[in-house]
Amino acid sequence: MGQPRIVSLVPSLTELLCELGLAEALVGRTGFCVHPREVVRRIPKVGGTKSVKIDKVRELDATHVVVNIDENRREDVDQLAKFIPHVIVTHPLTADDNIALYRLLGALFRREAQAEELATRFEQAACELSALARGRSRERVLYLIWREPWMTVARDTYISATLALAGWDTLPENAATRYPQLNFDEAWLKSIERVLLPSEPYVFREKHLAEVAALPGLAGKPIQLLDGEMVSWYGSRAIAGMRYLASLRQASLQNAER
Repeated sequence: MGQPRIVSLVPSLTELLCELGLAEALVGRTGFCVHPREVVRRIPKVGGTKSVKIDKVRELDATHVVVNIDENRREDVDQLAKFIPHVIVTHPLTADDNIALYRLLGALFRREAQAEELATRFEQAACELSALARGRSRERVLYLIWREPWMTVARDTYISATLALAGWDTLPENAATRYPQLNFDEAWLKSIERVLLPSEPYVFREKHLAEVAALPGLAGKPIQLLDGEMVSWYGSRAIAGMRYLASLRQASLQNAER
């Protein structure tokens, strides 16, 4: 196989491809692909994850395009498939899916050794997080991903599954959609023990803490900001994400014991 020419339309996978030693093979990325910063600066942008500039991608003469079911639009992928020979579709739903993701890209691009090294590091970090949560009381949380309309995550999402490893169980338990909108008349809100405000996709900041605390059903609940990349980015960042969650969970457990 000659040198591949890869367009990545998934920020976390752009970072993973670089971690696998494929930075020189990347010929296109989205404007949201920002890690590793010094590397991606030289890679041409082709729009956003949901606003791909098809004509710009066509000019890059790519051999591969990497996409994700949640992050990219099916109609864009169908258009790209007409002129890019290899479309790599990803859809990790649990933290453990990262191992298969490493190995998939490692096998496709002959980076098996690098993929196995990442898998080993991930397994160690995930085991440390699971050990921390094991035998400790679990906590029901509301993880908000958007504001006006207010939205959260269902249990069948990567985010929810990753939080569960830390002992944080997202509510609602059952939802008709993967990213349900909130009306704040939901009966299950009274069961919430903690509210988590990530830095993406909506950028929650300190100024939003009081606003969220005033929402119906959330008065008196602990509310904390966190790094959304560490929770929602699969790929190589998930390794640091496991340790980041461990530190947050350890702090919350210590506070509860005081």
